Amino acid sequence: MAFPEHKKYVIIGAGIHGLSTAYHLAKDLKATGKGSGDDIVILDKDGIASGASGIACGVVRNNYYQPAMRELMAHSVEVWETDMEAYSYHPVGYMQISCESMHEDVAAIYEQQQAIGYESTFIEGAPDCESYMKDIYSDWQAQNITSVLHEKRGGYANNTKAMYGLAKKAENEGVRIITGVEVTGFKHANGSSSAITAVETSKGNVECDYVIVGTGPWVRDFWDMLELPKKISIRGKGGLVHDGLDMWTYWQLEEGVLNVDPDMFKTNDGKQPPVMHVDTDATLHSLVDGSIIEEDKIWGLYYKPDFHFGGVQGGAMPYPVTTPADELELDPYGPASPEWISSPEFAHMWVSALAHCHKRFEDTMQYYHKEPSGGVGCFTPDNFPVFDEFRENCYVIADSNHGYKMLGVGKLVAKHVMGYTSELLKPFRFSRYAEGELHPTSNSPFPWS
Repeated sequence: MAFPEHKKYVIIGAGIHGLSTAYHLAKDLKATGKGSGDDIVILDKDGIASGASGIACGVVRNNYYQPAMRELMAHSVEVWETDMEAYSYHPVGYMQISCESMHEDVAAIYEQQQAIGYESTFIEGAPDCESYMKDIYSDWQAQNITSVLHEKRGGYANNTKAMYGLAKKAENEGVRIITGVEVTGFKHANGSSSAITAVETSKGNVECDYVIVGTGPWVRDFWDMLELPKKISIRGKGGLVHDGLDMWTYWQLEEGVLNVDPDMFKTNDGKQPPVMHVDTDATLHSLVDGSIIEEDKIWGLYYKPDFHFGGVQGGAMPYPVTTPADELELDPYGPASPEWISSPEFAHMWVSALAHCHKRFEDTMQYYHKEPSGGVGCFTPDNFPVFDEFRENCYVIADSNHGYKMLGVGKLVAKHVMGYTSELLKPFRFSRYAEGELHPTSNSPFPWS
């Protein structure tokens, strides 16, 4: 099939956002009689799920302190639930298990989940938390836990299987996915308009009416192509708060796999467990020599059994990449090139943390397996997404590493392209920085919370 010279809609990136937007836009075009999937092309420089979506942990949760994030995630969970087989989605639930310094934040999350009808259970106080956890896991032994938020919805999806299932749904609607094509720039209209008239690629130009950028960690490069600001100012209610902040920063996301039978991690009744997330300020001791790894500060980890990864998979707190964003060269075949794969220090910490939580993991350090999982994440100045339209006809999906779980964002972006305003996307517009309409932050040690 010849490379297209014109498509109404050009979507850049064949990951979670590009595929989801294409699928839902194709359905909307057909439903309204305004077109079909044949009007849409997805371009990707490598292949389907070749970037961050292909190495994502795949966790789907609604554990957010920010009301806007929580409402957006409730919407996304509903989208995951629409076709669990195609999306390779496992609705096992999610648990946020926390120390006292996070108690108030997590209580607020629970209250607001109840307000929007999102089913969850909240346990408070160390004795009740220990009892609740031991009813689920007889070998539970984590210390300094005073609250447990158990989300009954959510869970995880198998990363590449979900993306190929989504790609098939888009292709069944007539969407064309072209891989091995690098986007190199944009052509703009003459005169006063800043609209994009064509997408420049390594195989030629594609004239278009509308462009959607959904490129995960590579959003920085397309931001530059669109000639958008590299530095920004943030205002609060009292005036200027920060000036000259980098629009993009990168964090190393460390994840790995314990190469054991996934069935070794089940609940007392033999069922698949919820996705686990533990934040505690208890002293963390090494499984190897008993030395102190973490002390007098909050540390955290997340984990789940995953047959796709072939073991128990998860991660811990990321750390900032010191290379300036403008100088950082991302691997052309994905952000998880060898230099970004998790370090021995991470393995030591993460497996020791697993053993801190469950006795069953006390003799498993030798089973840690390096896995291309995690990679680097591209973050905005406040660590929350930017979903907005620029240059009159270009929508940028900059997820700030919240991406994989946000399957529903593509559905909302498709509605925007069709001319319908989404109240769920409004809090993530770029102008929030200048207007001082910022998201509240929690006491979580993770930058995305």
